[in-house]
Amino acid sequence: EGKRLLKALGYEVASVFPNIGLEQEFFLVPRDAYARRPDLQLTGRTVLGRMPPRGQEMCDHYMAPLNPHAHACIAEIQEECFRLGIPLRTRHREVAPNQYELAPAFGIASAQSDQNLMVMQIATEVAARHNLACLLHEKPFAGVNGSGKHNNWSLGTPDGVNLLNAAQVTAASGNPAVFPIIIAAVVDAVDRHGDLLRCAVACPGNDFRLGACEAPPAIITTYLGEDLTRFLEAFRAGETAAYAPVAKTLSAGVEGIAPFEVPAEDRNRTSPFPYGGHRFEFRALGSSENPCFVNTVLNAAVADAFARFADAIEGGRAPREVAGEALGAAWRAIFNGDGYSAEWGAEAERRGVWRIDSGVEALDRLAADKNVALFERLGVLSPAETAARRAVLLAHYAGTVELEAAVLADLLAQHIAPALKAAGQDR
Repeated sequence: EGKRLLKALGYEVASVFPNIGLEQEFFLVPRDAYARRPDLQLTGRTVLGRMPPRGQEMCDHYMAPLNPHAHACIAEIQEECFRLGIPLRTRHREVAPNQYELAPAFGIASAQSDQNLMVMQIATEVAARHNLACLLHEKPFAGVNGSGKHNNWSLGTPDGVNLLNAAQVTAASGNPAVFPIIIAAVVDAVDRHGDLLRCAVACPGNDFRLGACEAPPAIITTYLGEDLTRFLEAFRAGETAAYAPVAKTLSAGVEGIAPFEVPAEDRNRTSPFPYGGHRFEFRALGSSENPCFVNTVLNAAVADAFARFADAIEGGRAPREVAGEALGAAWRAIFNGDGYSAEWGAEAERRGVWRIDSGVEALDRLAADKNVALFERLGVLSPAETAARRAVLLAHYAGTVELEAAVLADLLAQHIAPALKAAGQDR
């Protein structure tokens, strides 16, 4: 459908395909401590406990160098992956204590998804060799940041053109309207199929993670930034304007520290789907989740928008008119503010954007007529296949919650209560 839309805009390409880069977050903890926690072993997270004297309050973990033990483990993970053709280009600490991240070079979505699953398995196996445990759960510890799998998504052509890069696509197509029309289609997809995007990241661990500590809320909108938003406003109004994002200067407010430059298209970490310059970053995906489903949903939603745009343009309507009309209807899905603010919840309800706080309710959206029809129309899933996936996902969700409840009951009966009794505090 992307190829058809581009042809309708006068830009013929052999194909359009999605590229992604998956930032995999995880925790590394001493294996002997892990062995003393049945809840960590059985569920991947602590179901009870108390906060340590020091968590992430000092904000010093992210910027610090890797400690030698973690460095040796992560370097071996990178080496093992490289031998399998998986180029993990970046390794660094994350915000929470003992939290880290690995990120690969961008690649075709299908291959990147498979490779990410291999990275998760290799990380678990290599960590054990270093007497560490790799925790891939979205929220293994309360009170500190959870772990995500940021899905950096873009669209490319065989000629190496990134369709989300304004300069590249304009130079390749010779048509300055191609870039804003593509962005309009993406915004339309987020507005129309935000329920499916929320469904694609629904799991018990992510329900604990979403909404705080650098994880976006369960309100599905997109952040475009001031420059791109103004550009689209001008495009809607029929004005001729070039998209030229300008780097900004930020002052630290401290005498003796020079102001420093901020990227022109830096993303908003409180948005589930921000534009970050040449790509959108779906930040809502959880660290333990298979990226295949979320990219299937994202690609289907955008393909649907491309198809509707192409149908209208092929039917004789002006491309700018089609995109402008879609932007007008979907403008509510653009939010450049603070997703954590108390006011945003009320504002989101007023706008009528997709907000589904419960993972179970999100998964149930697979049964919605519009979503069943979407997958069938694009040849992605038959109605029976969609129903089967909904049943499996709901069963997995329920099974996970039941397991956590059983583990909690066992810990109370087998560990907490006997300890209290031995200490004479069981009354």
